[in-house]
Amino acid sequence: MTTEAATPREHPAISLAGEGGGRNVELKAHDPAPETTLEACRKLGAVDCGLLWQRDTYFNTQRGRLKLREQRPGRCQLIHYHRADQSQERESRYRILEVTEPDTIRDFLAESLGVLAIVTKRRRLFLWRSIRIHLDDVEGQGRFVEFEAVAQPDSDLSAEFGLIAELRSRVGITDENLVAASYSDRAATQATTPGTAPSAMPERSATPGTEREP
Repeated sequence: MTTEAATPREHPAISLAGEGGGRNVELKAHDPAPETTLEACRKLGAVDCGLLWQRDTYFNTQRGRLKLREQRPGRCQLIHYHRADQSQERESRYRILEVTEPDTIRDFLAESLGVLAIVTKRRRLFLWRSIRIHLDDVEGQGRFVEFEAVAQPDSDLSAEFGLIAELRSRVGITDENLVAASYSDRAATQATTPGTAPSAMPERSATPGTEREP
């Protein structure tokens, strides 16, 4: 039985990026065996927060990446982040702005900056220690697993890199499946029809979401 996402606010893997933004250490990989990965997460004792539907609209920008995230259940957010395009563990720095009128923001940014790509996915969210585990089914791209270790403001990131390495070993992620490119870069390089409408957003769930991440 699948559940809707309901994340405990006090969990250390919840990113609460304030005015100065936040930092993660991240790793992404193709997931050739989703059921095996799901079972590995359960064996870890990770907290299963259920399913999220997400649509990320990426806009053209000269520095970093900028996206509007629409999410069910959960809030809509404008996220700006910087992250190296490398397949190994990497640091991500980000800032998040809560959005109450996503349609207005999307139209405004599309007109002023232009849309780079639209990425729609279903995400199964697990929390383990200070790490968010994302089991993603990305429309037009396939299945992926992603780790995000949430860093404290004063961290030198050594602990976060260590946790990612430990989790990678325990879940069994191999070098050959590592992914350097973001979902937006992959979507932008795919052959798409200009003007294609994005996937429809599902109805808002009564369950409030608290997920915050880039």
